[in-house]
Amino acid sequence: MDGRRYSFLLVALALVFISMGASLAQGQGKAGNNKKAPYDAASTHYEVLKPSKKGQEKFLCLARGACNGKHLACPSQCPERKPKKNKKNKGCFVDCSSKCEVTCKWRKPHCNGYGSLCYDPRFVGGDGVMFYFHGAKGGNFAIVSDDNLQINAHFIGTRPQGRTRDYTWVQALAVMFDRHTLVLAAKRVSQWDDSFDAFIVRWDGEEVNVPTDGEAEWRAMGSDEREVVIERTDKTNGVKVTVAGLVELNVKVRAIGEEENKVHNYQLPANDAFAHLETQFKFTNLTDLVEGVLGKTYQPDYISPVKRGVPMPMMGGEDKYQTPSLYSPLCKACKFKGQVDFASI
Repeated sequence: MDGRRYSFLLVALALVFISMGASLAQGQGKAGNNKKAPYDAASTHYEVLKPSKKGQEKFLCLARGACNGKHLACPSQCPERKPKKNKKNKGCFVDCSSKCEVTCKWRKPHCNGYGSLCYDPRFVGGDGVMFYFHGAKGGNFAIVSDDNLQINAHFIGTRPQGRTRDYTWVQALAVMFDRHTLVLAAKRVSQWDDSFDAFIVRWDGEEVNVPTDGEAEWRAMGSDEREVVIERTDKTNGVKVTVAGLVELNVKVRAIGEEENKVHNYQLPANDAFAHLETQFKFTNLTDLVEGVLGKTYQPDYISPVKRGVPMPMMGGEDKYQTPSLYSPLCKACKFKGQVDFASI
């Protein structure tokens, strides 16, 4: 190669590197202006824009990835994220993650859907198989136990005279991750009233007041820059919880009515409506070895041992999943590797 051609090649390479450097600097500057936490809740990371003339809400997505900077709008079938008549109208769900879409959904747990925990307690696993797990009155059990997530449930119940087991319901959930504990619980009430908010929310031991006006939501940034969002899905007794990068929960508080008490012969005392939680979980990034009453049903090679075709297929495992308290990540099969700050609970 002669000197002239060699000099020309050096100049060309220099120009390429200069161009690459400018592009990189520009990209870094852009990222710096829109810095996001490593665990921002992508599905809820958006800016609310002025609605259309027809009242359809619009949004500018701020989440990282392909949806960043995209404009989304609620369809006419569900023009609002938080309709006032929640029980009659579906809400608009905005997802600024890689899905980059809006959908119409009921803002409540779907008790026949995957990852549901309702009634006395009836589960639908990640494999779609329905089963019952009765636990024990006053007991605490690991519903999910994974490397970065532990969810325990506290059971309440009663045992009428002549029965060999307890009737049980889930009264509280403790969601543990990183160094935090989020508790969702139902207050004990003697008589049920839909207008009374029986929800209790605690964040690291401190009771949280989720607003009922405006956006009707509460947000926190965890110690690992993981965003937590709790939004009301009804005026009372309904919330959606998002722990970014780990789990979403749709939770509703309900009680046992007089008719239900008679049909099932629960024989509940007159001074306790047995308020409890109905919940549907949606998990993100579970490991293949996840454990727990519900968690194990998300293992890739899991085969349900419950008997099919019977009215109440039973799941055992009380001895494997019982924990010393609602806040303890310890059980025979538990695998949570986080560090719960018990001093703050």
